[in-house]
Amino acid sequence: MTGTHTWTIPEGYIPEESTGPKPEMESHETVCILNTTDEDATVEITVYFTDREPIGPYEKTVPAKRTRHFRFNELEDPEPIPKGKDFASVVKSDVPVVCQHTRLDSRQAENALLTTMAHPGE
Repeated sequence: MTGTHTWTIPEGYIPEESTGPKPEMESHETVCILNTTDEDATVEITVYFTDREPIGPYEKTVPAKRTRHFRFNELEDPEPIPKGKDFASVVKSDVPVVCQHTRLDSRQAENALLTTMAHPGE
């Protein structure tokens, strides 16, 4: 088993514009979650902003011994995350998981992809 119960992604931004075919090349932020345990992971994602109250939690499930990728621009409930605004997020899970953050910025024809590990914490 690997991972921890809490992960922090201090950087987030969903560009307002995209080029290329949707949904593959639409600008987005993603949290990639790996669950190596024998139990399904119940995950809560809370999103923080510089100029407003947090949104969340967004509740998701990552099945046992599986990985799931959640695009922040597809999170709807309790409300969509605004584009063009800086944000950060905290992921909490009831079983240990591993989280990675990825951004695809396709505002230009020359796309940019950024990925980094989230910060583990308890």
